[in-house]
Amino acid sequence: MSEAVAKRFGELYGPAPEGVWAAPGRVNLIGEHTDYNDGFVMPFALPHTAVAAVSRRDDGVLRLHSADVEGGVTELRVADLEPGTDKDWTAYPSGVVWALREAGHEITGADIHLASTVPAGAGLSSSAALEVVVALALNDLYGLGLRRWQLARLCQRAENVYVGAPVGIMDQTAAACCEAGHALFLDTRDLSQRQIPFDLAAEGLRLLVVDTRVKHSHSEGEYGKRRAGCEKGAALLGVDALRDVPYAELDAALERLADDEEVLRLVRHVVSEDERVERVVALLESGETRAIGPVLTEGHASLRDDFRISCPELDLVVDTAVGAGALGARMTGGGFGGSAIVLAEAADVPGLTGAVEEAFAAAGFRAPRVFEAVPGAGARRLD
Repeated sequence: MSEAVAKRFGELYGPAPEGVWAAPGRVNLIGEHTDYNDGFVMPFALPHTAVAAVSRRDDGVLRLHSADVEGGVTELRVADLEPGTDKDWTAYPSGVVWALREAGHEITGADIHLASTVPAGAGLSSSAALEVVVALALNDLYGLGLRRWQLARLCQRAENVYVGAPVGIMDQTAAACCEAGHALFLDTRDLSQRQIPFDLAAEGLRLLVVDTRVKHSHSEGEYGKRRAGCEKGAALLGVDALRDVPYAELDAALERLADDEEVLRLVRHVVSEDERVERVVALLESGETRAIGPVLTEGHASLRDDFRISCPELDLVVDTAVGAGALGARMTGGGFGGSAIVLAEAADVPGLTGAVEEAFAAAGFRAPRVFEAVPGAGARRLD
């Protein structure tokens, strides 16, 4: 793919690119909607990546092209980049250029050609992969000297302010910082990280991703409503963020929120989800990998019933997989569609896959896309 992207760059722009970079999509093992509440998350990188061939320009021109979107090269002026002016896919890479320049880094233009194998709209962070690959390329080419966590912060700002999607820091940090064969235990308050070994194949296990092919959009209102509700809950409880509500004191906190049922539900999910992340970390570190399955399923119930961001297709995956013998399953990503993950014994994978596909056909749903998730490497230069 690196050679193909570099070749296409030359066809579009003339000279060969100065380099080729990649950044992965991610699966979130546990810790959903906790990142913008200063909580804990545990993603790992997928082998699926966004790849960018990039060269610098010194004339203030930004040229963008994607192999995955119909149309020609989009040409912009870096001095004219402003939040809210771009509603197309180009907002993600151009937003990164805007964020770098706003932070005081002199980016004088670039030629960029992108191609991605991260399924868009599947809850696997295709947008963060695009942002991080562009940020890493420009960091290298312009010698900015920014660390990976700093690039993640700038990419988050690009998506929050320039694109207008109120996402947390998890996706960008996963794309920038994950390591192959590991899940990333991330504290989203201080961005401290621990790489947790996660080699399922060595234990005879598999983690399946089931892409329901139901598209979602983070910039639409439902995601923002839940974030606002979490912020309201923190304010009512007198804490900076829901991360500051101890799990042991959750029942008492919920009693204080009894007059606002919606906020109560949101708070209950976030506080209990942080505890689930810590439980999964402890189980993995003690070698009890199979025991995380019920925790995943418990997390799905919380996302479905308290956060209310599931959909019939996601629920069908989880119910069918668990009923057919999976160790655990849950939706992953922002919700309202996208993907679910299924933890299973390796020998059970064919039967589970067949059961899910048959259930979708019986329900009249579009056939899902099922593939194995193997923890891959984070962002890197390829050439």
